Amino acid sequence: MGRIYSIQEHDATRKHWDLRLEMGGVLKSWAIPKEPSKDPMVKRLAIQVDNHDKDYAFFEGEIPGGRYGAGTVKLYDRGTYEMVDEKPGRKYVIDIKGSKLKGKFVLLRFPKGGGKEWLFFKKKE
Repeated sequence: MGRIYSIQEHDATRKHWDLRLEMGGVLKSWAIPKEPSKDPMVKRLAIQVDNHDKDYAFFEGEIPGGRYGAGTVKLYDRGTYEMVDEKPGRKYVIDIKGSKLKGKFVLLRFPKGGGKEWLFFKKKE
């Protein structure tokens, strides 16, 4: 059985998509400024953000003004994933079984050993 996977469309200060992956009892999270793509030629920037509790994986609703993340949250995709290849903190290859995204995707940190910037893209099959 796979681990929790979800993407939430978050219309906050700027519209973005929050990728959530269950790892180590929490949801590792990345904010993706543009809609995730199914095209292996299209790579998306993904900014790693704070971990979230697992109960937040499928949240939809309004976060009130004045609070962190204020704005509307809609569930964009949900499902499970399996880890295919893992270099913790540097690279994850995951097999997503979602309603919209399916197949192998890559999260790759850059610059090497660097900050919170990652690339998120579909792996060429």
